[in-house]
Amino acid sequence: MADLPPVVFFDACVLYPAALRSLLMYMAVDRLFLARWSNTVHEEWMRAVLKNRPDITWRQVERIRDLMNENATDSLVFGFENRIGNLTLPDPSDRHVLAAALHCRASMIVTFNLKHFPVSALKQYDIEARSPDDFISFLVEMVPDMACRAARRHRLSLKSPPMTVDAYLHNLEISGIVKTVKALRNVNASV
Repeated sequence: MADLPPVVFFDACVLYPAALRSLLMYMAVDRLFLARWSNTVHEEWMRAVLKNRPDITWRQVERIRDLMNENATDSLVFGFENRIGNLTLPDPSDRHVLAAALHCRASMIVTFNLKHFPVSALKQYDIEARSPDDFISFLVEMVPDMACRAARRHRLSLKSPPMTVDAYLHNLEISGIVKTVKALRNVNASV
């Protein structure tokens, strides 16, 4: 990746699963891509975590959000709100994602909700939507050493409990990135 890393905007659904969010953060810190999100996206994934995990506090998710913003350079997108009303998507509640992605000149929106961002709606803006699995497995194929190094650093950061490679990869599969796990296994690198 001799060129500048791509600018990638993340939908809230991608930041909800902790294992996936953390792997993406390690990859962003290693500059495999330039991560972008908005406060609206943060609010969505944070509310979902709190709804489904009563053992987690608001203060804890605020800390995660703050660490994300601090560690991914220039990640927080502001000033896109005036674009929302001019956009058309199958689910109008997703227009804020497209507006922010356009505002920060992202080349890609990473989302599990691909039906909400059809090619027909995005092609006029020269932006594409990809699933996190397609996005990360592509990175593993294109820059295997960098992607595996980020995954290894992520795995080794997990101390409570520490994770074996197999347990770590299984945890990623549960997060919905099956092709990525297969790609990591196929590059035969130490994760």
